[in-house]
Amino acid sequence: MLEAWNNSIYRDTARTPEPFHGTTTVGVKVREGVVLAADKRATAGHLIASRTVKKIVKITDNVAMTIAGVVADAQSLADTVKAEMEYYSISSKVKPRVRNYANLLARILFSSKWFPYIVQLIVGGYDDSPRLYTLDWYGSILEEDTFTSTGSGSPIALGVLEEGYNENMNIDEAVELAKKAVRAATRRDSASGDGVDVLIITRDGSRELTIKF
Repeated sequence: MLEAWNNSIYRDTARTPEPFHGTTTVGVKVREGVVLAADKRATAGHLIASRTVKKIVKITDNVAMTIAGVVADAQSLADTVKAEMEYYSISSKVKPRVRNYANLLARILFSSKWFPYIVQLIVGGYDDSPRLYTLDWYGSILEEDTFTSTGSGSPIALGVLEEGYNENMNIDEAVELAKKAVRAATRRDSASGDGVDVLIITRDGSRELTIKF
């Protein structure tokens, strides 16, 4: 009986990710820093629920994450990791590295894998060098050397990133590539659209851009 119950949970959760990942988020890493980009559309089934959603969450001035999935789950994770890392920084008097944020998120996600947070996350930042990580809703964590994308528009965005990425590009070229990737996804993925938010993180801090279309 227990095995059947566990198997039924696994089947139910295993087939649910795609409808909840209606968005396009992108991360690009170059020598100068990291660029995170995301569209601005929120959907509820076939309904466009909002055209002004921010899917990039700044955790600190040098660390941020993108959201693909259930907004409430992502907001809860962002609040938790921010509070925990602030406590760690105050108690240890050590500034957390980007990987510390990604690892904490991975542990939370893994510990909840039977009743998972329905999210795909990109964590990007800069400590002594640019860092870029991708996390799935079971807590798997991958450090990316170049670029990544999540959400329902990611297959389209990844094609653009694959074609346009150059390890010698500067941060402004990375911004243009990230914008191009998200925009391409919005033309084919009905769950993505209404503009692009961009966050640029370098040694000097972060700055944000919003492009409407």
